Amino acid sequence: MKISKVEIFDVQMPDGIAIPWHPVLVRVHTDEGLTGVGEVGLAYGIGHAAGAQAAREIAERFFIGADPMRREALWENVYRGSFWGQSANTHVLAGLSGIDTALWDIQGKALGVPCHQLLGGKTRDRLRTYASQLQLGWGDTYLQLGSAEDYGRSASAARAQGFTCVKVDPINMDAEGNRLDRHVTYFTRSQLDLFRDRMAAVREALGPEGEIILEVHSLTSGPAAVQLIEALEEFGIYYFEEPVSYTNSRMQSYVAGRTTIPLAAGERIFSRWGVRPYLEEQSLEVLQPDIGLVGGLTEAKKMCDYAHIYDVTVQVHVCGSPVATAASLHLEAAIPNFLIHEHHSHAMKAYNVELCDIDLQPRDGYFDVPDTPGLGISLNDDVLKRSPKLEVTA
Repeated sequence: MKISKVEIFDVQMPDGIAIPWHPVLVRVHTDEGLTGVGEVGLAYGIGHAAGAQAAREIAERFFIGADPMRREALWENVYRGSFWGQSANTHVLAGLSGIDTALWDIQGKALGVPCHQLLGGKTRDRLRTYASQLQLGWGDTYLQLGSAEDYGRSASAARAQGFTCVKVDPINMDAEGNRLDRHVTYFTRSQLDLFRDRMAAVREALGPEGEIILEVHSLTSGPAAVQLIEALEEFGIYYFEEPVSYTNSRMQSYVAGRTTIPLAAGERIFSRWGVRPYLEEQSLEVLQPDIGLVGGLTEAKKMCDYAHIYDVTVQVHVCGSPVATAASLHLEAAIPNFLIHEHHSHAMKAYNVELCDIDLQPRDGYFDVPDTPGLGISLNDDVLKRSPKLEVTA
């Protein structure tokens, strides 16, 4: 079997939906008719078009004509032979991620088994799931919430669907719901009061027994992160995600030494080599690798195994199309150190759901582990035809 074609879709939103959301989807074809799908994990922020082009270049140079069953050798070829791969370059590893995950899908289909079987088999049948990013609204419409009352309503909507754990970033919007993507050295008293009001509303809506994950997207300095912990810890923080920038791993240690609240990170850690200082410094309790950024399922599984040596649990970072959700469910089903699955606000929205042939939604706060061959999901060509497509053929 040989790889005969690779398609890359740089997804554009439908007319009337003006949000920065651009999943990059990959479909790999073989000369025996089997296909597999994957995702380049750059649906948000800056760089989706560059990620699509990186996938195209990688496909052209390393994958066309190759045997898709030789996944490990192909991964190593890209890592060593792309030059930029060894620098943990975001776009090289992201481009590789989409193709690598598609190869797992092909292998599962060729052998007639789900991907979690290839990863070692199920360690569980159900995956506890949390409602992620309440500040974007928990419903059919993308929102940017400002008032504490709106945060409470968002948490209530998630609770009504059976979620007993939620994640919220209380600092990313001002009181009117305007996005604040800027570094914070210290918070003012009025800012902390606003954040406390939001968290109090979420806690009240969720009830005393549910868990709240605190998220700040690396926007705080070490001292500001400690300020925030001291202001919000009374609300019962399950864990604190991305408290500081990844550019200095010692700052994570700074925060870890000043709190007993578990810390989480990994969305912007791109390999085993990148996670090493965090594990050796024991500055996180929850690793959050993104399958679409670290080099696909091949590298993500190794990062999870590495974390297990240090008793670090795993919550795969999921912020993409249903393909990202499917891949994460297979990985999380197979690893012994799974903690909880992330179900993002975007995962509920029609503009995201329609990209694939099945709608992956949890029931009563849990996902069942899929058992169809491969990833068990396909792309919706009727929707994707509105988006630019890059194609590489033999």
